[in-house]
Amino acid sequence: MPSPGETVPFLDPLPGRSGLTSWIFSTDHKRIGMLYLWCILTMFAVGVVIGVLMRLELIAPGRTIMGAQAYNAMFTLHGVVMVFLFVIPGIPAAFGNILLPLQIGAEDVSFPRLNIFSWWLYLTGAALAVTSLFTGGGPPDTGWTFYVPFSERTTTNVSLAVVAVFILGFSSILTGLNFITTIHRLRAPQMSWGKLPLFVWSLYATAWIQLLATPVLGVTVALVFIERLLGIGLFDPAKGGDPLLYQHLFWIYSHPAVYIMIVPAMGVVSEIIPAFARKSIFGYKAIAVSSLAIAFAGSLVWAHHMFTSGMSDTAVLVFSFLTFVVAIPSAIKVFNWVATLYKGSIYLEPPLLFALGFIFLFSIGGLTGLVLGSAGTDIHVHDTYFVVAHFHYVIFGGTGFGLFAAMHFWFPKIFGRMYDRKLANASWYLLVGGFNMLYFPMFLIGLMGMPRRYYDYLPMYQTGHMISTAGSWVLVAGLVTMFWGLSKCLRGPRTVGANPWGAATLEWTLSSPPPHLTFLDPPDEVPSPYSYAGVKRDA
Repeated sequence: MPSPGETVPFLDPLPGRSGLTSWIFSTDHKRIGMLYLWCILTMFAVGVVIGVLMRLELIAPGRTIMGAQAYNAMFTLHGVVMVFLFVIPGIPAAFGNILLPLQIGAEDVSFPRLNIFSWWLYLTGAALAVTSLFTGGGPPDTGWTFYVPFSERTTTNVSLAVVAVFILGFSSILTGLNFITTIHRLRAPQMSWGKLPLFVWSLYATAWIQLLATPVLGVTVALVFIERLLGIGLFDPAKGGDPLLYQHLFWIYSHPAVYIMIVPAMGVVSEIIPAFARKSIFGYKAIAVSSLAIAFAGSLVWAHHMFTSGMSDTAVLVFSFLTFVVAIPSAIKVFNWVATLYKGSIYLEPPLLFALGFIFLFSIGGLTGLVLGSAGTDIHVHDTYFVVAHFHYVIFGGTGFGLFAAMHFWFPKIFGRMYDRKLANASWYLLVGGFNMLYFPMFLIGLMGMPRRYYDYLPMYQTGHMISTAGSWVLVAGLVTMFWGLSKCLRGPRTVGANPWGAATLEWTLSSPPPHLTFLDPPDEVPSPYSYAGVKRDA
Protein backbone atom coordinates (compact mmCIF):
# COMPACT_ATOMS: atom_id res chain seq x y z
CA MET A 1 0.00 0.00 0.00
CA PRO A 2 1.47 3.39 -0.95
CA SER A 3 2.19 5.87 1.81
CA PRO A 4 -0.02 9.01 1.90
CA GLY A 5 2.77 11.17 0.55
CA GLU A 6 2.90 9.12 -2.64
CA THR A 7 -0.65 10.09 -3.58
CA VAL A 8 -1.22 13.54 -2.05
CA PRO A 9 -0.27 16.41 -4.41
CA PHE A 10 2.67 18.35 -3.01
CA LEU A 11 0.62 21.57 -2.97
CA ASP A 12 -1.83 19.99 -0.51
CA PRO A 13 -0.99 19.55 3.18
CA LEU A 14 -0.18 16.16 4.60
CA PRO A 15 -2.13 15.02 7.68
CA GLY A 16 -0.90 16.96 10.69
CA ARG A 17 1.24 19.29 8.55
CA SER A 18 -0.56 22.43 7.45
CA GLY A 19 -0.17 26.18 7.52
CA LEU A 20 2.81 28.39 6.78
CA THR A 21 5.27 26.32 8.82
CA SER A 22 4.64 23.29 6.62
CA TRP A 23 6.14 25.34 3.79
CA ILE A 24 8.94 27.40 5.32
CA PHE A 25 10.36 24.39 7.21
CA SER A 26 9.69 21.85 4.45
CA THR A 27 12.48 19.71 3.03
CA ASP A 28 10.43 18.76 -0.06
CA HIS A 29 12.40 20.06 -3.05
CA LYS A 30 9.18 20.96 -4.86
CA ARG A 31 7.90 23.13 -2.02
CA ILE A 32 11.30 24.79 -1.64
CA GLY A 33 11.28 25.55 -5.36
CA MET A 34 7.85 27.13 -4.97
CA LEU A 35 9.09 29.25 -2.04
CA TYR A 36 11.90 30.50 -4.26
CA LEU A 37 9.49 31.15 -7.13
CA TRP A 38 7.11 33.31 -5.09
CA CYS A 39 9.99 35.29 -3.55
CA ILE A 40 11.72 35.73 -6.91
CA LEU A 41 8.54 36.94 -8.62
CA THR A 42 7.93 39.37 -5.75
CA MET A 43 11.43 40.79 -6.21
CA PHE A 44 10.80 40.97 -9.96
CA ALA A 45 7.69 43.07 -9.35
CA VAL A 46 9.70 45.42 -7.13
CA GLY A 47 12.41 45.73 -9.77
CA VAL A 48 9.87 46.43 -12.52
CA VAL A 49 8.19 49.20 -10.51
CA ILE A 50 11.55 50.85 -9.86
CA GLY A 51 12.48 50.52 -13.55
CA VAL A 52 9.23 52.21 -14.63
CA LEU A 53 9.88 55.07 -12.20
CA MET A 54 13.35 55.50 -13.69
CA ARG A 55 11.89 55.60 -17.20
CA LEU A 56 9.37 58.25 -16.10
CA GLU A 57 12.24 60.39 -14.86
CA LEU A 58 13.96 60.00 -18.23
CA ILE A 59 10.94 60.85 -20.37
CA ALA A 60 12.22 64.43 -20.76
CA PRO A 61 15.41 66.40 -20.02
CA GLY A 62 15.66 67.98 -16.58
CA ARG A 63 14.02 66.88 -13.38
CA THR A 64 10.58 65.28 -13.71
CA ILE A 65 9.70 63.08 -10.70
CA MET A 66 12.99 62.76 -8.78
CA GLY A 67 16.38 64.36 -8.28
CA ALA A 68 19.85 63.06 -9.05
CA GLN A 69 20.46 61.45 -5.64
CA ALA A 70 17.10 59.67 -5.68
CA TYR A 71 17.79 58.46 -9.22
CA ASN A 72 21.18 57.08 -8.18
CA ALA A 73 19.51 55.17 -5.35
CA MET A 74 16.81 53.92 -7.72
CA PHE A 75 19.16 52.47 -10.33
CA THR A 76 21.31 50.93 -7.59
CA LEU A 77 18.28 49.24 -6.05
CA HIS A 78 16.96 48.20 -9.48
CA GLY A 79 20.28 46.54 -10.29
CA VAL A 80 20.72 44.78 -6.94
CA VAL A 81 17.14 43.48 -6.92
CA MET A 82 17.09 42.35 -10.53
CA VAL A 83 20.58 40.81 -10.64
CA PHE A 84 21.02 39.25 -7.20
CA LEU A 85 17.39 38.60 -6.20
CA PHE A 86 15.69 37.79 -9.51
CA VAL A 87 17.90 36.88 -12.46
CA ILE A 88 20.70 34.85 -10.83
CA PRO A 89 18.46 32.62 -8.66
CA GLY A 90 15.45 32.77 -11.01
CA ILE A 91 15.51 29.54 -13.00
CA PRO A 92 18.05 27.40 -11.06
CA ALA A 93 16.67 28.00 -7.57
CA ALA A 94 12.98 27.83 -8.54
CA PHE A 95 12.54 25.48 -11.48
CA GLY A 96 15.83 23.69 -10.82
CA ASN A 97 14.68 22.75 -7.35
CA ILE A 98 11.25 21.67 -8.52
CA LEU A 99 12.31 19.68 -11.57
CA LEU A 100 15.89 18.42 -11.19
CA PRO A 101 15.06 15.37 -9.00
CA LEU A 102 11.95 14.64 -11.08
CA GLN A 103 13.91 14.67 -14.34
CA ILE A 104 16.60 12.28 -13.10
CA GLY A 105 14.29 9.89 -11.23
CA ALA A 106 15.50 10.89 -7.73
CA GLU A 107 13.47 11.08 -4.54
CA ASP A 108 14.87 14.52 -3.61
CA VAL A 109 18.09 16.52 -3.76
CA SER A 110 21.12 15.13 -1.94
CA PHE A 111 20.91 17.52 1.02
CA PRO A 112 17.26 18.47 1.70
CA ARG A 113 17.99 20.38 4.92
CA LEU A 114 20.78 22.32 3.24
CA ASN A 115 18.29 23.12 0.48
CA ILE A 116 15.81 24.82 2.82
CA PHE A 117 18.74 26.53 4.56
CA SER A 118 19.73 27.99 1.17
CA TRP A 119 16.25 29.49 0.86
CA TRP A 120 16.50 30.95 4.35
CA LEU A 121 19.81 32.55 3.37
CA TYR A 122 18.16 33.97 0.25
CA LEU A 123 15.32 35.38 2.36
CA THR A 124 17.79 36.86 4.86
CA GLY A 125 19.81 38.50 2.10
CA ALA A 126 16.67 39.92 0.51
CA ALA A 127 15.51 41.30 3.87
CA LEU A 128 18.87 42.98 4.52
CA ALA A 129 18.92 44.47 1.00
CA VAL A 130 15.48 46.01 1.62
CA THR A 131 16.50 47.14 5.12
CA SER A 132 19.49 48.99 3.67
CA LEU A 133 17.05 51.37 1.99
CA PHE A 134 15.62 52.67 5.25
CA THR A 135 18.60 52.60 7.62
CA GLY A 136 22.03 54.18 7.87
CA GLY A 137 22.72 57.18 5.68
CA GLY A 138 20.06 56.37 3.10
CA PRO A 139 19.72 54.00 0.14
CA PRO A 140 22.99 52.89 -1.53
CA ASP A 141 23.83 55.05 -4.55
CA THR A 142 26.83 53.26 -6.10
CA GLY A 143 25.10 51.14 -8.72
CA TRP A 144 24.84 47.35 -8.40
CA THR A 145 28.58 47.02 -9.13
CA PHE A 146 29.63 48.87 -5.92
CA TYR A 147 32.62 50.37 -7.74
CA VAL A 148 35.44 51.77 -5.60
CA PRO A 149 36.59 54.26 -4.50
CA PHE A 150 33.09 55.75 -4.41
CA SER A 151 31.61 52.76 -2.57
CA GLU A 152 34.27 53.21 0.13
CA ARG A 153 33.59 56.90 0.62
CA THR A 154 29.85 57.41 0.14
CA THR A 155 27.92 58.01 3.34
CA THR A 156 24.93 55.97 2.14
CA ASN A 157 24.19 52.53 3.55
CA VAL A 158 26.49 50.52 1.29
CA SER A 159 27.82 48.38 4.16
CA LEU A 160 24.49 46.65 4.81
CA ALA A 161 23.90 46.20 1.07
CA VAL A 162 27.22 44.38 0.54
CA VAL A 163 26.51 42.18 3.57
CA ALA A 164 23.21 41.26 1.89
CA VAL A 165 25.04 40.35 -1.33
CA PHE A 166 27.57 38.30 0.71
CA ILE A 167 24.76 36.23 2.26
CA LEU A 168 23.00 35.80 -1.09
CA GLY A 169 26.28 34.45 -2.47
CA PHE A 170 26.29 31.68 0.14
CA SER A 171 22.75 30.73 -0.87
CA SER A 172 23.92 30.39 -4.48
CA ILE A 173 27.00 28.34 -3.52
CA LEU A 174 25.00 25.87 -1.44
CA THR A 175 22.42 25.42 -4.19
CA GLY A 176 25.17 24.70 -6.72
CA LEU A 177 26.84 22.19 -4.41
CA ASN A 178 23.53 20.45 -3.82
CA PHE A 179 22.77 20.18 -7.55
CA ILE A 180 26.21 18.83 -8.48
CA THR A 181 26.03 16.14 -5.81
CA THR A 182 22.46 15.24 -6.75
CA ILE A 183 23.28 14.81 -10.44
CA HIS A 184 26.34 12.70 -9.69
CA ARG A 185 24.91 10.51 -6.95
CA LEU A 186 21.11 10.27 -7.22
CA ARG A 187 20.39 9.63 -10.90
CA ALA A 188 18.17 6.63 -11.59
CA PRO A 189 20.27 3.50 -12.28
CA GLN A 190 19.27 3.48 -15.94
CA MET A 191 19.91 7.21 -16.42
CA SER A 192 23.33 7.49 -18.00
CA TRP A 193 24.95 10.83 -18.77
CA GLY A 194 23.75 10.41 -22.34
CA LYS A 195 20.12 10.27 -21.18
CA LEU A 196 20.14 13.36 -19.00
CA PRO A 197 17.62 15.99 -20.11
CA LEU A 198 19.33 19.09 -21.47
CA PHE A 199 17.77 21.19 -18.70
CA VAL A 200 19.71 19.02 -16.23
CA TRP A 201 22.89 19.54 -18.26
CA SER A 202 22.33 23.31 -18.07
CA LEU A 203 21.82 23.16 -14.30
CA TYR A 204 24.98 21.06 -13.97
CA ALA A 205 27.09 23.59 -15.89
CA THR A 206 25.53 26.46 -13.94
CA ALA A 207 26.15 24.76 -10.60
CA TRP A 208 29.89 24.59 -11.28
CA ILE A 209 29.93 28.34 -11.96
CA GLN A 210 27.99 28.94 -8.74
CA LEU A 211 30.40 26.78 -6.77
CA LEU A 212 33.68 28.11 -8.21
CA ALA A 213 32.97 31.75 -9.11
CA THR A 214 30.62 32.95 -6.36
CA PRO A 215 33.28 32.77 -3.58
CA VAL A 216 35.19 35.45 -5.49
CA LEU A 217 32.17 37.73 -5.16
CA GLY A 218 31.95 36.95 -1.47
CA VAL A 219 35.61 37.90 -0.93
CA THR A 220 35.20 41.08 -3.01
CA VAL A 221 32.16 42.49 -1.19
CA ALA A 222 33.70 41.44 2.16
CA LEU A 223 36.76 43.53 1.26
CA VAL A 224 34.53 46.52 0.50
CA PHE A 225 32.90 46.11 3.91
CA ILE A 226 36.33 45.92 5.60
CA GLU A 227 37.51 48.95 3.64
CA ARG A 228 34.53 50.98 4.85
CA LEU A 229 34.92 49.73 8.42
CA LEU A 230 38.69 49.89 8.88
CA GLY A 231 39.95 51.99 5.97
CA ILE A 232 42.92 49.73 5.24
CA GLY A 233 43.30 51.15 1.71
CA LEU A 234 43.35 48.00 -0.39
CA PHE A 235 41.44 49.72 -3.21
CA ASP A 236 42.01 53.38 -2.30
CA PRO A 237 44.72 55.01 -4.47
CA ALA A 238 45.18 57.71 -1.83
CA LYS A 239 46.48 55.00 0.51
CA GLY A 240 48.48 53.07 -2.08
CA GLY A 241 45.59 50.81 -3.13
CA ASP A 242 44.42 49.97 -6.64
CA PRO A 243 40.77 50.46 -7.70
CA LEU A 244 41.41 48.34 -10.81
CA LEU A 245 42.02 45.37 -8.51
CA TYR A 246 38.42 45.69 -7.39
CA GLN A 247 37.21 45.69 -10.99
CA HIS A 248 39.16 42.52 -11.75
CA LEU A 249 37.82 40.75 -8.67
CA PHE A 250 34.25 41.89 -9.31
CA TRP A 251 34.15 40.88 -12.97
CA ILE A 252 35.93 37.56 -12.39
CA TYR A 253 32.63 36.62 -10.73
CA SER A 254 30.15 38.87 -12.44
CA HIS A 255 30.81 37.87 -16.02
CA PRO A 256 30.46 34.13 -15.25
CA ALA A 257 27.33 35.20 -13.34
CA VAL A 258 25.85 36.20 -16.69
CA TYR A 259 26.00 32.51 -17.59
CA ILE A 260 24.43 31.55 -14.24
CA MET A 261 21.59 33.69 -15.55
CA ILE A 262 21.44 32.55 -19.17
CA VAL A 263 22.53 28.88 -19.34
CA PRO A 264 19.49 27.56 -17.38
CA ALA A 265 17.22 29.54 -19.71
CA MET A 266 18.95 27.82 -22.63
CA GLY A 267 18.16 24.52 -20.93
CA VAL A 268 14.49 25.47 -20.74
CA VAL A 269 14.43 26.28 -24.46
CA SER A 270 16.15 22.96 -25.20
CA GLU A 271 13.24 21.17 -23.48
CA ILE A 272 10.48 23.18 -25.15
CA ILE A 273 11.66 23.21 -28.78
CA PRO A 274 11.63 19.40 -29.34
CA ALA A 275 8.40 18.93 -27.37
CA PHE A 276 6.48 21.27 -29.69
CA ALA A 277 8.31 20.26 -32.86
CA ARG A 278 7.62 16.57 -32.10
CA LYS A 279 11.21 15.78 -33.03
CA SER A 280 14.24 14.55 -31.18
CA ILE A 281 16.58 17.43 -30.39
CA PHE A 282 19.14 18.03 -33.13
CA GLY A 283 22.71 17.60 -31.86
CA TYR A 284 22.03 16.44 -28.28
CA LYS A 285 25.72 15.96 -27.48
CA ALA A 286 26.71 19.29 -29.01
CA ILE A 287 24.12 21.15 -26.91
CA ALA A 288 25.14 19.31 -23.73
CA VAL A 289 28.85 19.95 -24.28
CA SER A 290 28.21 23.57 -25.28
CA SER A 291 26.67 24.22 -21.84
CA LEU A 292 29.92 23.09 -20.23
CA ALA A 293 31.94 25.04 -22.81
CA ILE A 294 30.02 28.24 -22.03
CA ALA A 295 30.66 27.73 -18.31
CA PHE A 296 34.39 27.24 -18.92
CA ALA A 297 35.05 29.87 -21.59
CA GLY A 298 32.76 32.40 -19.90
CA SER A 299 35.08 32.35 -16.89
CA LEU A 300 38.01 33.61 -18.99
CA VAL A 301 36.61 36.82 -20.51
CA TRP A 302 35.99 39.12 -17.54
CA ALA A 303 38.42 41.87 -18.57
CA HIS A 304 36.44 42.81 -21.70
CA HIS A 305 34.53 45.01 -19.22
CA MET A 306 37.78 46.94 -18.71
CA PHE A 307 39.07 47.76 -22.19
CA THR A 308 39.08 51.49 -21.35
CA SER A 309 40.95 51.04 -18.05
CA GLY A 310 44.44 51.23 -19.57
CA MET A 311 45.38 47.56 -19.84
CA SER A 312 48.12 46.47 -22.26
CA ASP A 313 47.42 45.86 -25.94
CA THR A 314 48.30 42.18 -25.45
CA ALA A 315 45.71 41.79 -22.71
CA VAL A 316 43.11 43.55 -24.86
CA LEU A 317 43.89 41.18 -27.76
CA VAL A 318 43.62 38.06 -25.56
CA PHE A 319 40.37 39.02 -23.88
CA SER A 320 38.81 40.20 -27.13
CA PHE A 321 39.69 36.87 -28.76
CA LEU A 322 38.27 34.88 -25.85
CA THR A 323 35.07 36.93 -25.98
CA PHE A 324 34.56 35.87 -29.58
CA VAL A 325 35.34 32.26 -28.63
CA VAL A 326 32.59 32.17 -25.99
CA ALA A 327 30.07 33.13 -28.67
CA ILE A 328 30.68 29.82 -30.48
CA PRO A 329 28.93 27.44 -28.04
CA SER A 330 26.00 29.87 -27.77
CA ALA A 331 25.72 29.89 -31.57
CA ILE A 332 25.81 26.08 -31.58
CA LYS A 333 22.72 26.04 -29.39
CA VAL A 334 20.84 28.52 -31.59
CA PHE A 335 21.62 26.63 -34.80
CA ASN A 336 20.63 23.32 -33.22
CA TRP A 337 17.32 24.72 -31.99
CA VAL A 338 16.54 26.02 -35.47
CA ALA A 339 17.55 22.66 -36.98
CA THR A 340 15.21 20.90 -34.54
CA LEU A 341 12.32 23.07 -35.72
CA TYR A 342 13.15 22.39 -39.39
CA LYS A 343 10.52 20.05 -40.87
CA GLY A 344 9.08 19.42 -37.41
CA SER A 345 5.38 18.85 -36.73
CA ILE A 346 5.17 22.20 -34.99
CA TYR A 347 2.15 23.24 -32.99
CA LEU A 348 2.23 26.75 -31.55
CA GLU A 349 1.52 26.96 -27.86
CA PRO A 350 2.52 29.76 -25.43
CA PRO A 351 5.68 27.94 -24.20
CA LEU A 352 6.98 27.69 -27.76
CA LEU A 353 6.18 31.35 -28.44
CA PHE A 354 8.20 32.42 -25.42
CA ALA A 355 11.03 30.09 -26.45
CA LEU A 356 11.07 31.64 -29.94
CA GLY A 357 11.02 35.09 -28.33
CA PHE A 358 14.05 34.04 -26.32
CA ILE A 359 15.95 32.95 -29.44
CA PHE A 360 15.19 36.19 -31.28
CA LEU A 361 15.97 38.58 -28.42
CA PHE A 362 18.99 36.67 -27.14
CA SER A 363 20.44 36.57 -30.65
CA ILE A 364 20.26 40.36 -30.86
CA GLY A 365 21.91 40.60 -27.44
CA GLY A 366 24.60 38.11 -28.41
CA LEU A 367 25.47 39.77 -31.71
CA THR A 368 25.69 43.21 -30.09
CA GLY A 369 27.91 41.61 -27.45
CA LEU A 370 30.48 41.06 -30.19
CA VAL A 371 30.47 44.82 -30.77
CA LEU A 372 31.46 45.22 -27.13
CA GLY A 373 33.97 42.37 -27.34
CA SER A 374 35.87 44.14 -30.10
CA ALA A 375 38.11 46.72 -28.44
CA GLY A 376 37.82 49.31 -31.23
CA THR A 377 34.05 49.55 -31.10
CA ASP A 378 33.87 48.99 -27.34
CA ILE A 379 35.92 52.12 -26.68
CA HIS A 380 33.35 54.13 -28.65
CA VAL A 381 30.26 52.76 -26.90
CA HIS A 382 31.72 51.94 -23.47
CA ASP A 383 29.46 53.15 -20.63
CA THR A 384 26.78 54.33 -23.05
CA TYR A 385 23.18 53.22 -23.45
CA PHE A 386 24.38 50.75 -26.07
CA VAL A 387 25.69 48.65 -23.16
CA VAL A 388 22.38 49.05 -21.31
CA ALA A 389 20.48 47.79 -24.35
CA HIS A 390 22.85 44.87 -24.93
CA PHE A 391 22.70 43.81 -21.29
CA HIS A 392 18.90 43.85 -21.18
CA TYR A 393 18.55 41.98 -24.47
CA VAL A 394 20.76 39.22 -23.05
CA ILE A 395 19.44 39.15 -19.49
CA PHE A 396 15.79 40.18 -19.75
CA GLY A 397 15.28 39.05 -23.35
CA GLY A 398 17.20 35.88 -22.51
CA THR A 399 16.74 34.90 -18.87
CA GLY A 400 13.44 36.75 -18.46
CA PHE A 401 11.80 35.17 -21.49
CA GLY A 402 13.38 31.83 -20.55
CA LEU A 403 11.68 32.09 -17.14
CA PHE A 404 8.37 33.01 -18.78
CA ALA A 405 8.73 30.03 -21.12
CA ALA A 406 9.41 27.74 -18.14
CA MET A 407 6.37 29.11 -16.31
CA HIS A 408 4.07 28.39 -19.24
CA PHE A 409 5.63 25.00 -19.98
CA TRP A 410 5.60 23.57 -16.45
CA PHE A 411 2.63 25.50 -15.01
CA PRO A 412 0.18 22.65 -15.83
CA LYS A 413 2.56 20.11 -14.28
CA ILE A 414 3.07 22.12 -11.09
CA PHE A 415 -0.52 23.23 -10.50
CA GLY A 416 -2.59 20.66 -12.38
CA ARG A 417 -4.49 23.45 -14.15
CA MET A 418 -4.30 24.98 -17.62
CA TYR A 419 -4.04 28.72 -18.03
CA ASP A 420 -5.93 30.84 -20.55
CA ARG A 421 -4.03 30.31 -23.79
CA LYS A 422 -5.53 33.40 -25.46
CA LEU A 423 -4.33 35.68 -22.66
CA ALA A 424 -0.91 34.01 -22.75
CA ASN A 425 -0.64 34.58 -26.50
CA ALA A 426 -1.78 38.20 -26.16
CA SER A 427 0.78 38.80 -23.41
CA TRP A 428 3.52 37.44 -25.67
CA TYR A 429 2.77 40.00 -28.39
CA LEU A 430 2.69 42.82 -25.83
CA LEU A 431 5.92 41.66 -24.18
CA VAL A 432 7.90 41.24 -27.40
CA GLY A 433 6.59 44.51 -28.84
CA GLY A 434 7.05 46.46 -25.62
CA PHE A 435 10.50 44.98 -25.02
CA ASN A 436 11.84 46.05 -28.42
CA MET A 437 10.16 49.43 -28.14
CA LEU A 438 11.80 49.93 -24.75
CA TYR A 439 15.34 48.72 -25.41
CA PHE A 440 16.09 49.00 -29.15
CA PRO A 441 16.15 52.85 -29.14
CA MET A 442 18.86 52.58 -26.48
CA PHE A 443 21.20 51.08 -29.08
CA LEU A 444 20.72 54.17 -31.23
CA ILE A 445 21.11 56.82 -28.53
CA GLY A 446 24.09 54.85 -27.21
CA LEU A 447 25.78 55.05 -30.61
CA MET A 448 25.03 58.79 -30.53
CA GLY A 449 26.93 59.04 -27.24
CA MET A 450 24.26 59.03 -24.52
CA PRO A 451 26.09 57.95 -21.31
CA ARG A 452 24.52 55.43 -18.98
CA ARG A 453 23.68 56.07 -15.30
CA TYR A 454 22.79 59.75 -15.93
CA TYR A 455 19.48 61.11 -14.69
CA ASP A 456 19.59 64.04 -17.11
CA TYR A 457 20.60 64.37 -20.76
CA LEU A 458 20.86 66.70 -23.75
CA PRO A 459 17.72 67.43 -25.82
CA MET A 460 19.18 65.52 -28.80
CA TYR A 461 18.46 62.24 -26.96
CA GLN A 462 14.85 63.01 -25.98
CA THR A 463 13.12 61.20 -28.86
CA GLY A 464 14.83 57.92 -28.03
CA HIS A 465 14.05 58.26 -24.34
CA MET A 466 10.39 59.07 -25.03
CA ILE A 467 10.00 55.97 -27.21
CA SER A 468 11.73 53.84 -24.56
CA THR A 469 9.49 55.16 -21.79
CA ALA A 470 6.36 54.47 -23.88
CA GLY A 471 7.72 50.97 -24.54
CA SER A 472 8.02 50.38 -20.79
CA TRP A 473 4.27 50.95 -20.48
CA VAL A 474 3.55 48.39 -23.21
CA LEU A 475 5.92 45.94 -21.51
CA VAL A 476 4.18 46.38 -18.15
CA ALA A 477 0.82 45.81 -19.85
CA GLY A 478 2.20 42.53 -21.19
CA LEU A 479 3.46 41.48 -17.75
CA VAL A 480 0.12 42.28 -16.13
CA THR A 481 -1.72 40.34 -18.85
CA MET A 482 0.62 37.35 -18.51
CA PHE A 483 0.42 37.07 -14.73
CA TRP A 484 -3.32 37.66 -14.77
CA GLY A 485 -3.72 34.83 -17.26
CA LEU A 486 -1.56 32.51 -15.14
CA SER A 487 -3.16 33.36 -11.81
CA LYS A 488 -6.86 33.54 -12.63
CA CYS A 489 -7.16 29.76 -13.05
CA LEU A 490 -5.50 28.84 -9.75
CA ARG A 491 -8.80 28.57 -7.89
CA GLY A 492 -10.38 26.25 -10.45
CA PRO A 493 -10.42 22.44 -10.35
CA ARG A 494 -7.35 20.44 -11.30
CA THR A 495 -8.21 19.07 -14.70
CA VAL A 496 -4.81 18.68 -16.41
CA GLY A 497 -3.55 15.17 -17.06
CA ALA A 498 -0.03 13.93 -16.50
CA ASN A 499 1.32 15.01 -19.89
CA PRO A 500 -0.66 17.83 -21.58
CA TRP A 501 2.15 18.69 -24.01
CA GLY A 502 3.18 15.15 -24.94
CA ALA A 503 6.73 15.71 -23.64
CA ALA A 504 9.10 12.79 -23.07
CA THR A 505 11.12 13.56 -19.91
CA LEU A 506 10.44 11.76 -16.63
CA GLU A 507 8.54 14.51 -14.81
CA TRP A 508 5.70 14.10 -17.31
CA THR A 509 5.14 10.50 -16.19
CA LEU A 510 3.96 11.77 -12.78
CA SER A 511 0.55 13.14 -11.88
CA SER A 512 -0.17 16.86 -12.14
CA PRO A 513 0.65 18.23 -9.56
CA PRO A 514 3.30 15.69 -8.55
CA PRO A 515 2.83 13.98 -5.17
CA HIS A 516 4.83 14.80 -2.05
CA LEU A 517 6.93 11.65 -2.45
CA THR A 518 8.24 10.77 -5.89
CA PHE A 519 10.48 7.99 -7.19
CA LEU A 520 10.91 6.21 -3.86
CA ASP A 521 11.61 3.28 -6.15
CA PRO A 522 13.75 4.47 -9.09
CA PRO A 523 12.10 4.01 -12.50
CA ASP A 524 12.90 0.64 -14.06
CA GLU A 525 13.26 2.07 -17.55
CA VAL A 526 14.55 5.46 -18.64
CA PRO A 527 13.87 6.18 -22.30
CA SER A 528 15.62 8.83 -24.32
CA PRO A 529 14.35 12.23 -23.09
CA TYR A 530 13.57 13.31 -26.66
CA SER A 531 12.02 10.18 -28.14
CA TYR A 532 8.37 10.90 -28.89
CA ALA A 533 7.44 7.51 -30.31
CA GLY A 534 4.32 6.39 -28.49
CA VAL A 535 4.13 9.52 -26.31
CA LYS A 536 0.64 11.00 -26.36
CA ARG A 537 -0.78 14.29 -25.12
CA ASP A 538 -3.20 13.99 -22.21
CA ALA A 539 -6.33 16.06 -22.09
